[in-house]
Amino acid sequence: METDAFFEFRAYHLTLAVAGCIVILARWFPRLVSLREPEAAPLMILLGALAVLTVPGLPAPPDPRSAPLLWEVVAEITVIVALFAAGMRVDSLGPLRKWGPTLRLLVIGMPLTIAAVALLGVVLGGLTASAALLLAAVLAPTDPVLAADVQIAPPQEGQEHPVRFALTTEAALNDGLAFPFVYLGLIVIAQGLAPGDWGLRWLLEDVIYRISIGAAMGWAGGWLLGQILFNLPHETRLADTGSGVIAIAGVFLCYGSTELVEGYGFIAVAAMGLSLRRIESEHHYHRHLHDFSESIEHALTALLLIALGGLLPALAAGLTWNHVAIAVLLIVVLRPLAGWISLTASALARSDRAVVAVYGVRGIGSIYYLAYATSHADLPHLSDLWIITALTIFLSTVLHGFSVGWSMEKIGR
Repeated sequence: METDAFFEFRAYHLTLAVAGCIVILARWFPRLVSLREPEAAPLMILLGALAVLTVPGLPAPPDPRSAPLLWEVVAEITVIVALFAAGMRVDSLGPLRKWGPTLRLLVIGMPLTIAAVALLGVVLGGLTASAALLLAAVLAPTDPVLAADVQIAPPQEGQEHPVRFALTTEAALNDGLAFPFVYLGLIVIAQGLAPGDWGLRWLLEDVIYRISIGAAMGWAGGWLLGQILFNLPHETRLADTGSGVIAIAGVFLCYGSTELVEGYGFIAVAAMGLSLRRIESEHHYHRHLHDFSESIEHALTALLLIALGGLLPALAAGLTWNHVAIAVLLIVVLRPLAGWISLTASALARSDRAVVAVYGVRGIGSIYYLAYATSHADLPHLSDLWIITALTIFLSTVLHGFSVGWSMEKIGR
């Protein structure tokens, strides 16, 4: 159905009522049957699909295969806020060795996963090499939004268990580090597989320059925002007002300005959260800002998950067993195996290594990257890419969501 259908008053109000009902049911109903903290994400997706199929007059969400812009913008804002909040969670940056598992996951685990998914896309999915590479890049990042249950505690609460620290910092950084591979997929689609034509430029611009600028802009932006919030002027400082709006405005300013100078904004906002957290680290405003950001993140995530569920019936028409196999193998085999290999020489215990390797939740970042690619290129196998991505996110929320309580209790003990 066309996007304009949402702005017909009856359809618009019906959509609001149904969305509100779904969020309440997804948050409330599991508590009737589970003593652990319930996982609402898969229920929002399922109830979104059920609503589109059963509620008369309810418009389906815009199909991202033909109208990707709305999906791109909402997912982008959600990820921006989530990455900043993830950076804010880190109470202490030291000692340096605590970053070892994170670096291994980013430098070894993510490229291994990308290579394996790309190969699987060609061999099992029948995709072209360029489409398979793009699919692998889209599914590469783990998600800071849906992985909240495996992340470290909010600011000033401590509880930075090595497993939680690795998963939090991986999710905070790999959303930005996946972008060079998305660009690589788009370049291959446009120019072919011969790297002699574009390889050096991709390495210098899309990898070295954009990552460096993103990290530098984010760290400087966090320091500058910290001065405005805590020190200028010190007598009537903004942090004492408790308002989170100005800090979120600073996040948008940092993201937008970084993108304007061709840096990676996702890396910038994660670095901004880490940088800002170092200034007046014991001030109560850090916890308030984190909670404010998290509230925005949860609201936007709920809308995206419901919309993703509403999209599933349309995508299911083209679903094949090959799509299912790729999604299942990524979640059950490829990510755990790549994570385990990358952490082999780390200081983590075997049980902790297994938890980190398994809990690579896929989610909102993948929606953003595929919507971005859809709006910037004429993609081969477009329907296949969306079907596999949507199915992977759904299965990831189910498998990870309903096992995370048990796993976190294990590392807690």
